[in-house]
Amino acid sequence: MKRWLTVDIGGTFCRLSLANADGLLHGTDQLILNSDYYTVEELLRKYLNDFGTYKPDAICAGVAGPVANGVAQLTNHEWCVNGPRLAAAFDIKQTVVLNDLQAQAYALDDLNDSQIETLVEGDSAADGPRMTMGLGTGCNIAVAYRMGKNLFVSASESGHTTLPDAPEYRAFFDHLRQDFPHLPIEAALSGPGLTRLHTFLSGDTRTPREIIATQPTITLECFARLLGMAMGNLALSHMATGGIYLIGGLARAVAPHLFSHGLHAPFCDRGPYRDIMVRMPIHVVLDDTAALLGCARYLRQVDL
Repeated sequence: MKRWLTVDIGGTFCRLSLANADGLLHGTDQLILNSDYYTVEELLRKYLNDFGTYKPDAICAGVAGPVANGVAQLTNHEWCVNGPRLAAAFDIKQTVVLNDLQAQAYALDDLNDSQIETLVEGDSAADGPRMTMGLGTGCNIAVAYRMGKNLFVSASESGHTTLPDAPEYRAFFDHLRQDFPHLPIEAALSGPGLTRLHTFLSGDTRTPREIIATQPTITLECFARLLGMAMGNLALSHMATGGIYLIGGLARAVAPHLFSHGLHAPFCDRGPYRDIMVRMPIHVVLDDTAALLGCARYLRQVDL
């Protein structure tokens, strides 16, 4: 059986696991801080050395940044992940580099009920497109389409599309433009974005963890409503009738507060298309290894 190395490379951490066609190998999952290593090659080599003579037949990496020709520059870290260079460094015929949200979406068929919490039941279309939305150091989406027994997931950098126009947020948006002239979604809808929003509203700078722990009503209401607007726009753009899957550390932390603070109304507020939006279920993915499962699913599909 072929042996694989699956990697989820974020702006702060890398999560890694060995895998094969049956899934991730028990006991091989590790979370490693990027700042402890100068290059991604150094990090991967240290990880593989922990397993002695293990040599993977293929590497699949989900990277938090745009991918072109097998090369990805992380959006929130200096590393450039170069697939051909990784293949040469580890004497592997082929290395696959995906956007990290693509990897997350490829995992959707392999997640069980215990790995997903449903926030809104909805009425999903059996083979409808499913949209993953990642909230963490950054923000992005990917959409999984059913292709027979396989999945196709298109790449996206929607976190750098512009925030939706909303009169009640214009003062905050003008504030954001000082550092983010193109007003990207992730400037507000991410961990750092939550801190920016809270600082703007209160004058008090706190980490996302501190904000969620103290549950300031106005901050969480503004965040939830703005997320509902942006997520609704993206879900309708892709007709995500199979449902929405929130992913990432911030998504898991803030999920219990989203609906009590008003996310669903602006999500559904699409005029004559309201009925379509109401039927879209909304879930949160609880498993940190989802991107690794997605990498393994991709390798299994293409038989590397």
